[in-house]
Amino acid sequence: MLSKMIMSGTIDVARSRRWCTAAVAMAATLACTASFAQTQAPAPVRQKPAAAQPMRTAPQPAARSAPQAALARATDNSDVVARVADHDVTVSEVRSLMAGLAERDQAALARDPALLSRTVKSMLASRLVLKEALAKKWEANPTIAAQLDRVREQAIIETYLRAVSAPPESYPDEGEIQKAYDANKSAFLVPRRFQLAQVFVALPANADKAAEAAANKKLSDVQLKLKTAKADFAAVAKEASDQRETAENGGEIGWLQENQLQPEIKTEVMGLAKGAVTGPIKLEDGWHFIKLIDTRPAETRSLADVHDALVQRLRAQRAQALQQAYVARLLEQDPPAVNELALSKVFSASEGQAPAAR
Repeated sequence: MLSKMIMSGTIDVARSRRWCTAAVAMAATLACTASFAQTQAPAPVRQKPAAAQPMRTAPQPAARSAPQAALARATDNSDVVARVADHDVTVSEVRSLMAGLAERDQAALARDPALLSRTVKSMLASRLVLKEALAKKWEANPTIAAQLDRVREQAIIETYLRAVSAPPESYPDEGEIQKAYDANKSAFLVPRRFQLAQVFVALPANADKAAEAAANKKLSDVQLKLKTAKADFAAVAKEASDQRETAENGGEIGWLQENQLQPEIKTEVMGLAKGAVTGPIKLEDGWHFIKLIDTRPAETRSLADVHDALVQRLRAQRAQALQQAYVARLLEQDPPAVNELALSKVFSASEGQAPAAR
């Protein structure tokens, strides 16, 4: 992982949580239906999907368990993709679940087989929990039954509102997309970027004298090596950097935007020539020797680059506006009447109710 002290803020980790949430949501929907019927991991730098491994012929097992044998037969003759307990998961059922996700989430699942597999496994784990809960008639508990009723009602409301407020398929047209792009160009500005590498000598703030002495000696050794003629920065990083994740790659951190750098790092890097190395920069976690590999100037992303994201944003904004207009129309047709005096007694101490904690 990148030394977090180099960066002034964390790079977006929402995607990881979104996937976690998507997997759980899909599993939860499974658990709420009798048959089959919907999160953020990422670290600061996005990881590329693992390269596909060449297929190998696996040795045949001597014997299969009953579920394994049944699953093998099913996958030979149908679209069953998994089994848990006595329940088969079919391709059509997974597609049905995915249909409830946002388009970009569906696209990410389609791109990443490992993510899709984890999502299905989460669904299967939920199915096991459901089986045990149903065996104990958990849904018959009055409190749980009331919660399920509320969940069902909310699902009806949300899905109905989405249906009646969906923008037409033709929205937005290319003219509307261009207009939105022109009006929001500043939002598509990518700051100046730097491709960096580092040699890191750790010295925690609470280090004792022995650790401080060892770090100072290592700092001097690294400085001496980097000052020698034709010093090999990558070799020094592999040998000496305490940031092992980057050390294995010759100290390379990757591309960072100008606004992601700590002020101390940014000040030094801005004045570097390509291929040059800073002196030791002291931060709270230790010393950083930074090499500037390359730079890219600030630029505005083209319409082609942001086209799909812009379409999604415009459709979401239109759907929200249509939904608000629809609800306002219902309220105008049937205005609600609220007895404010009676309402004030809901949390009244005189009624024996304490105000809800905030």
